[in-house]
Amino acid sequence: MLERQLQPTLHRFAKSFPVVAITGSRQSGKTTLARSFFSDLRYVSLEDPSEFAFAQEDPKGFLARFAKGAVFDEAQRWPALFSYLQGMVDEDRTPGRFVLTGSQQFGLLAGITQSLAGRVGMTRLLPLSLVEIPAERVGSLDEMLLRGGYPALYAGSVESSDWLASYVATYVERDVRQVLEVRDLMVFQRFLRLCAARTGQLLNLNALAGEAGISHSTARAWMSVLESSDIVYLLPPYHRNFGKRLVKTPKLYFMDVGLACWLLGIRSPEVLCVHPSRGALFETLVVSEFLKQRFNLGKPADLYFWRDNSGLEADLLFERDGRLQMVEIKSGQTVTTDYVRAAQKTTRFASEEALMPWLIHGGEDAYERNGVRVLGWTSFSKESLC
Repeated sequence: MLERQLQPTLHRFAKSFPVVAITGSRQSGKTTLARSFFSDLRYVSLEDPSEFAFAQEDPKGFLARFAKGAVFDEAQRWPALFSYLQGMVDEDRTPGRFVLTGSQQFGLLAGITQSLAGRVGMTRLLPLSLVEIPAERVGSLDEMLLRGGYPALYAGSVESSDWLASYVATYVERDVRQVLEVRDLMVFQRFLRLCAARTGQLLNLNALAGEAGISHSTARAWMSVLESSDIVYLLPPYHRNFGKRLVKTPKLYFMDVGLACWLLGIRSPEVLCVHPSRGALFETLVVSEFLKQRFNLGKPADLYFWRDNSGLEADLLFERDGRLQMVEIKSGQTVTTDYVRAAQKTTRFASEEALMPWLIHGGEDAYERNGVRVLGWTSFSKESLC
């Protein structure tokens, strides 16, 4: 099993909370991690028909087998579980007694909010970050962008395009049909592909709905499901006003760049290297790396972008030691003077509140240049991104 950066956080939470929850997208490695890390607890999958039927027919008898604790996989499948666990952990608050996993955040979070608030340590597991992928499997930047980070793509010899095709079909059939009751799955798949074409861009739901041939309210509901199942992330604009008119629309990013590439029909490094979306896809990789590191540490995202109506922009920013860290993202391998100037401009609106800006690029060089910290794509993820 690949070592996951979430493990220290799980260890910390298992010493503090009677229940630990692991959420995240399908196939991000939740079950493997839970079974390995909590190997002393009994494992039960609520997608097993016999176990699910037992739980439905005789809840108390079902749970009596797990008085000392258990890992309940796909816990959102049985909403009544959360109420029963509330009574059990209130009687015995032994830390790390129960572990819940779930792919649909909206189902899992609803049950936890209603019944287990204050009793559960919440974690979020995304696909593999760059530091979790074996060095010999990383390959070139374009190969990395094409493959993405789902663990299954690094555990065997399966072709990424074959696996991702199956993943999309399974996701659409299971999660989308169950939650939204979508009648025409082809329309939803078109919507999903249109979203991939907009990764790294400001979200315009009206335009997206019009191009997909659906209503604005339907597009909003579908986008909510993509967010809740960790397929996409909406990066909010920074909330402080520095005396300029600011863009207030979030930016859309896919959580896994390989999935975005597949949805765009990109199947080879040769096509990717000349594709007009390559820059946005590299930006998607970088933003997802920041998210993964923060979630692995058990922290909220607290990431933003900044753009005013004159076009001055910081691709990414976050607060650090009471000051602002600006990040400029460029996919080119060679750091040009224009790249450095763009990074320098990101600090102008914040003046003394800004730290030395970062420039993350598609090459491997790392150094400081004219007041800018330059980081290559293979090295930036090893930094503290919080």
